[in-house]
Amino acid sequence: MARASGLSALLRAAEAGRRLDLREALEVLPEAPAAELVAVAESLTRVGFGETVTYSRKVFIPLTQLCRDVCHYCTFAKAPRHLKSVYLTADEVLAIARAGKAADCKEALFTLGDKPEDRYSIARATLDNMGAASTLEYLERMAKLVLKETGLLPHLNPGVMGDADLRRLRPVSASMGLMLESASNRLSERGGPHFGSPDKVPARRLATLRTAGELRIPMTTGLLVGIGETRRERIESLLSLREIHETHGHLQELIIQNFRAKPGTKMAAAPEPAMEEQLWTVAVTRLLFGPRMSIQAPPNLQPDGLAHLVRAGINDWGGVSPVTPDHVNPEAPWPHLADLAHATNAAGRDLIERLALVPAYAVRPEVWTDPAITPRVRRFSDSRGFARPDRWYAGSGSELPPIAARWSSIAAGQPADGSRRGGSAWSARPGARGKRGGSRLGIAAIIHAARAGHSLIEADIVRLFSVEGRDLDAVIAAADQLRQESVGDTVTYVINRNINYTNICLYHCGFCAFSKGRGATDLRGPAYNLDLDEMARRTVEAADAGATEVCLQGGIHPSFTGDTYLNIVRAVKEAVPRMHVHAFSPLEVQHGASTLGLPLAIYLEQLRDAGLSTLPGTAAEILDDEIRDIICPDKLRTHEWLNVIGTAHEVGLRTTSTIMFGHVEQPVHWARHLQRLRSLQKRTGGISEFVPLGYVHMEAPLWRKGLTRSGPSFREAVLMHAVPRLVLHPLIKNIQTSWVKMGPQGAALCLDAGANDLGGTLMNESITRAAGGVFGQELDAAKLQSLAGRIGRTARQRTTLYGIPGEVATAGYKEEKRVAAIGL
Repeated sequence: MARASGLSALLRAAEAGRRLDLREALEVLPEAPAAELVAVAESLTRVGFGETVTYSRKVFIPLTQLCRDVCHYCTFAKAPRHLKSVYLTADEVLAIARAGKAADCKEALFTLGDKPEDRYSIARATLDNMGAASTLEYLERMAKLVLKETGLLPHLNPGVMGDADLRRLRPVSASMGLMLESASNRLSERGGPHFGSPDKVPARRLATLRTAGELRIPMTTGLLVGIGETRRERIESLLSLREIHETHGHLQELIIQNFRAKPGTKMAAAPEPAMEEQLWTVAVTRLLFGPRMSIQAPPNLQPDGLAHLVRAGINDWGGVSPVTPDHVNPEAPWPHLADLAHATNAAGRDLIERLALVPAYAVRPEVWTDPAITPRVRRFSDSRGFARPDRWYAGSGSELPPIAARWSSIAAGQPADGSRRGGSAWSARPGARGKRGGSRLGIAAIIHAARAGHSLIEADIVRLFSVEGRDLDAVIAAADQLRQESVGDTVTYVINRNINYTNICLYHCGFCAFSKGRGATDLRGPAYNLDLDEMARRTVEAADAGATEVCLQGGIHPSFTGDTYLNIVRAVKEAVPRMHVHAFSPLEVQHGASTLGLPLAIYLEQLRDAGLSTLPGTAAEILDDEIRDIICPDKLRTHEWLNVIGTAHEVGLRTTSTIMFGHVEQPVHWARHLQRLRSLQKRTGGISEFVPLGYVHMEAPLWRKGLTRSGPSFREAVLMHAVPRLVLHPLIKNIQTSWVKMGPQGAALCLDAGANDLGGTLMNESITRAAGGVFGQELDAAKLQSLAGRIGRTARQRTTLYGIPGEVATAGYKEEKRVAAIGL
């Protein structure tokens, strides 16, 4: 009874997030049945990892199978007489790596024996012939070669190492691995599985892990269950690892691997551990390390127990290769990735690809990797640190990923007669309903709150951006349904012209390939500065082409003052009095006001009286100074942007709002951005639309320096239309999709994921073009209408403020503000 009471108290403490100490762990856990631990372990796992289980798509490169150790269960290590060659050649290494790259692998796992040259003269002679002083030097050379020739991220498992060895290998690896297996010295005694293996002495392995921590090298380690250790010894081993991790924070992942008896070894007849022992160990590991530690079990070693392992607390399957076998366990083939995804889904989770670095480390590669590796990690990653799931890039003209074709066919929602079904197109999606007939409870509750118009907390918005599988389907379906209920099925667009009057700029935003210093030639096109006559001429030309709006923005030219912007507005209005002038980012407005020494409100009133109609809510990028400090440190602060936009609303000028995403930020920053927009809109009611702008990376200075990701993934880009539809409801009704960033096909899909507007025809779009975009400078009205028609929707022209061209508005903006204020 006392033991049961102690276990109950321990489980309550673990579930509450308390760190379990040595005494209670050793007193209570050894006798605890696995069945009593797994529920709390699974709960903790969901706190840390939600509904995802990760894996790394890898190739296995067995650089040498010689080893100075003689572990009594191992078939990887072989004597020279059993090997065709003692080391893989550079050509053989590259052939394996290139096959992996062709199969879309991201990781090159180098596995090798410990210091074979200390045992075998042929190893020493071969290294001498290759001009390598040691196996580790040859490993360094091969990892560098793979990195250079294929871009795969090396993960190295070279065994016990000292400080100099680790320093040598850090610049050519994303991460390293060293299984502790057990901290029990008893296993190294005569008759034990590690007898005669100097590199399996626990103190040496723990020392390597500590040194790696001092050097900030992400390490994978773990236990081998069932080689003769006791439960108590497993707990002691885990606590040794926890002590190291709590000091350095570098143990990115713990593997709980079950022993497999192999013919031809001294332990061929040894009993393999019961499934309960592995489940017990997984659950205890989760209880001791808490919700954030990544815990892995190799899926090929327990193919019939995957669902049990998930429930016990694992969140990762480790490296799985579509190309090479598991050379350490050749008797156990890797599961096919489609089968692994199916099994993971059957266990109630979604299978997501990661890199050699687990996501928590991949989102901070500047901390955990060498500068030579960091840019590669960023370019392989999405915003959450997972492997980028596709080869689609904003503005690039790349083909839509396979998921887009699936989404498109489902979203079409057309019966055999070709007529469009009512309701959400996404509601017909197979799998859109999760277990028990709906999306999983947490997401369903968040969606319900958003549809009811409630303001969501940061964590709930982050969760919406983190959905996968059935939950992803549910979020997109809900956004599309809410779009239909809020603004109907008609797709809108405005006929407009962009006039970017100068690309000379005082600021140095790291994402911008458009602006230049005077005479700069390192980016696309020469520096220029249009005069007022040219701006007027372009306005007349736009009016003749049917445009109702000109959008004017440019760099902050060193000679510009507030009078410059006033003169621009006057020139446009004098040229075409009826033209809607949509002009000047908040940065330009603040610059204009400061040069004239005027309060913002007074200057905005002057712009309004000169003919300015609305402001674009650009220069927002990410409304969080943590990110602005990286991408635009000399630009407006978050509060300054909000102040300009809010002041514009107060003087009767409406604005749009934007986000520029896919560079260095994470979903938490997207959540803060949306919360700040919602709060502003609730106060002023002056935002007409929200416009997601995917980061176009190709010519961006920060990307060229390796300091950003390669823009959003397609999944992220679609979600950036769906989630704001939910989060900003009912305050901002219009969600615009940018055909310049998404491409026409991508934009069409976003119209079935929460967006209702295609923006403008643009005429002379140049900012995205400067960044490497390829979708042209104009998409005329006929093409926009055709685009909407492809998804069974009609499109109509609108004014800037979503009226019908030619109609006289019945209520001005101030009246709209009054109505919004009283909640009608």
